[in-house]
Amino acid sequence: MNTPIGEYALLGDTERAALVSRHGAVDWMCLPRFDSPACFAAVLGTDDHGRWFLGPVEEATATRSYRGNSFVLDTVHETATGRVRVTDLMPFGDGRADLVRVVEGLDGDVEMDHEWVVRTGYGKVLPWVSRVEDSDGRQAIRAIAGPDMLVLRGDRLPEPEDHHHRDRFTVGAGDRLAFSMTWSPSWCDVPEALEVRSRVEDTVQHFDEWASRHTHQGRYREAVTRSLLVLRLLTDELRGGIVAAPTTSLPEDVGGSRNWDYRYCWLRDASLTLEALLGCGYVDETRLWRDWLVRAVAGDPGDLQIMYAVDGGRELPERELDHLPGYAGSRPVRVGNGAVHQRQSDVLGEVMIALARARELGVEESGESWAVQRALVDDLADHWDQTDHGLWEIRGPARHFTHSRVMVWAAFDRAVRAVEEDGHHGDVDRWRALRDQVHAEVCDRGYDADRNTFTQHYDTTEVDAALLLIPTVGFLPADDERVQGTIRAVEEDLLHGGFLLRYRTSSGVDGLDGEENPFLACSFWLAESYARCGRLDDARGLMDRLLAVRNDLGLLSEEYDPATGRLLGNFPQAFSHLALVQAADAIVGAEKAAGE
Repeated sequence: MNTPIGEYALLGDTERAALVSRHGAVDWMCLPRFDSPACFAAVLGTDDHGRWFLGPVEEATATRSYRGNSFVLDTVHETATGRVRVTDLMPFGDGRADLVRVVEGLDGDVEMDHEWVVRTGYGKVLPWVSRVEDSDGRQAIRAIAGPDMLVLRGDRLPEPEDHHHRDRFTVGAGDRLAFSMTWSPSWCDVPEALEVRSRVEDTVQHFDEWASRHTHQGRYREAVTRSLLVLRLLTDELRGGIVAAPTTSLPEDVGGSRNWDYRYCWLRDASLTLEALLGCGYVDETRLWRDWLVRAVAGDPGDLQIMYAVDGGRELPERELDHLPGYAGSRPVRVGNGAVHQRQSDVLGEVMIALARARELGVEESGESWAVQRALVDDLADHWDQTDHGLWEIRGPARHFTHSRVMVWAAFDRAVRAVEEDGHHGDVDRWRALRDQVHAEVCDRGYDADRNTFTQHYDTTEVDAALLLIPTVGFLPADDERVQGTIRAVEEDLLHGGFLLRYRTSSGVDGLDGEENPFLACSFWLAESYARCGRLDDARGLMDRLLAVRNDLGLLSEEYDPATGRLLGNFPQAFSHLALVQAADAIVGAEKAAGE
């Protein structure tokens, strides 16, 4: 029986992440980076594909919470014989790759199971495991396979048993046992042991201090804070890339084939993440990502990709891992992402909007950063009228997607403003003329006058939730009747169980089999749209409904099944959390404008 996706907690240190279940199983972890192969892959298979379990033997009730505003996780397990607390974290800030687990007895006696199963290469490779001696004379377990070395230390080490390491022990009140796992390149010496207690305190303090700086106020502050923290955790501290999610192939529909790898840096998702962070007062993160962008897209602007590896690498070939049965039988399991080769014309618009917002907040352009933007906009000017695969990475035929065209307009618009308002140099006359041409074309070919709504693409009457972003990017005001009509059409066609689908898959536009569930970011867009057009009661009602589907730690996946009440898709999802932040900002702003 697979653990429900929403039952997982996120651990991370801004360079890598792990998922740990409520009952104590670390079922997913990639080392040494977000987009590295997993050494624990049980979430996509079985225990034999790698996991680290530390939890009670007997049936237990588990309650958990993050410590303060950190990702230090405290889980209290209560059995018939006692209570025990397990604290899990990935310490922040020293460049190491560690996962720490501390067991503390609270009341009575609790018998604990400890199982450490390492399988590198996404659960496929059995490492060579041996005992080694630390500099202090204590024993450690070392697992080596190819480039990876994993070292397990602890106050009590498990014993080998059929390619697993297992132990069973009893924890009494006042007992404390600490365990740590450290990744290092296999050709290096065994890394020094970690001083656990101070690293726990330092990690909590770091995230508490970061969270205290955000400027959002209002009824949604707690939800916004946790969402901002998720976005922070998914921003690689060393390299500057922002990943869309720390997982791959968690299904959009259980048992289906819509399973994708999101452990990469989409320019669109990263730009939207920056907008959410900037809106809450975080400016330094923009400089880090902008410098990553300059490195990643350097060269011929015609070679611009929609996504990159965390370090800016371009090679992300999509392949299937046949040795993994998938989450609840959802196959195929994919790594890499074939959409890297798609043309998605909206991407540059998102980048230009985010960087324009950064300039407004005082982030000065470097010579290189504006030169890159200018070159990309000039290239767009030569190719803007081509068909593309759109925001949703359609795997059917390329089309003239209306949202893509709106974002082409946005790219030219922000480029023109950069010249007119910020004094940068560029072919402003050409950009301005193209901006006006694109606007006129969208209002003509992307609009269904009979129904008074914009359409998903120029050759259909279907709608798409991305059309809700038309007023958000400034293409038309929220009170424009065409925008109002689009909101009504989206409500009529895409609301499902109180939440919003991206589009109707029954139209066949995406070229894929199977169905999908409501997309949480789209539902937040609808709440934001309600707020922008003055429907505050609707906005707050939908927002409350969306906040209620977060798990007990405030985390959201990509999609939600209202029939089963289950979170689905890759988890946690940056898109869902950034859309939460933006919807909360819109609602609070609308309330202030209304004098509430």
